[in-house]
Amino acid sequence: MNRIKQIEEDIIAGKAKPIYFLMGEEPYYIDKITSFIENNTLSEAERDFNQVVLYGRDVTMVDVVYHAKKYPMMAEKQVVIVKEAQDLAKQLDDLLSYAENPLESTVLVFSYKYKTIDKRKKVAKVIAKNGCLFESKKLYENQIGEWISKLLNDSGYKIGMKATQMLVEFLGTDISKINNELDKLMSILPKGTMITDAHIEENIGISKDFNNFELEQALSERNVVKANQIINYFTQNPKSNPLIMTISLLNSFFTKLLIYHGLKDKGKINASKVLGVNPYFLTKYQNAARHYPMRKVSQIIGLLRDSDVKSKGVGAVSLTQGDILKELIFKILH
Repeated sequence: MNRIKQIEEDIIAGKAKPIYFLMGEEPYYIDKITSFIENNTLSEAERDFNQVVLYGRDVTMVDVVYHAKKYPMMAEKQVVIVKEAQDLAKQLDDLLSYAENPLESTVLVFSYKYKTIDKRKKVAKVIAKNGCLFESKKLYENQIGEWISKLLNDSGYKIGMKATQMLVEFLGTDISKINNELDKLMSILPKGTMITDAHIEENIGISKDFNNFELEQALSERNVVKANQIINYFTQNPKSNPLIMTISLLNSFFTKLLIYHGLKDKGKINASKVLGVNPYFLTKYQNAARHYPMRKVSQIIGLLRDSDVKSKGVGAVSLTQGDILKELIFKILH
């Protein structure tokens, strides 16, 4: 986040680098930086003649360099943006000569998504020396909550722990989707609001009482009544609660529980680090460990795999998704 802030501050201050090579598995930051450069390097009047967007699938690296070597018209800078630059992966060496001596009047941006280039290669080292080589890494699940909190805090909002977990559970680690939902919330709620699970339910459509987070909690406490209430709700609302997602999340939970059972050091700091969860949620695993011994957890993981196969129509043609879920939860609890 600090690196992104520095890039944005340089652009605003008129200190743009001649090359920005934005690469990595997480497209959100690549899009964020690309959009910022696109909208803030030149004035609106200057963009008509001095900003061009190319697409990697439609051009060669020779074409890109040709555009980069042009001089701006009635402006100090020109901007050349190459989207889908990963399609030029086999032509990176054709960029080397330009990267060694780039025009200071050109801001050349590569949006190189879902992959990276070898930082040991000469072209990568030259870009890093004369421009900006930025890697956008995927966040782990246990990092998403902190990311949400920081983003909202920077915008003048706060969020409760349960609301955070609901977002992570429902949207996963796709921070582009999460950002879109947070933008929606911030457009509705006044600054200074503490965003709660009720806000999430009302504005995003995730039930604060009947969701996979609550199902995990009910199972961890072996709360039969609550678990059955939730799965009945899921059965009545299958589109909002797809079985494949429930199985995937439960598999993740019980796999981590199995790991927890095997830990010699079950202290809060070590266990949270090994499991990759916020220490706040460790209590759920501690409770579950008391209700489900290691052998039972191993059996449950087997049940989840069987249910996953059944959910795809193998060996359970006559069973509905709801039937498969009810059978699974019954076997977990008994």
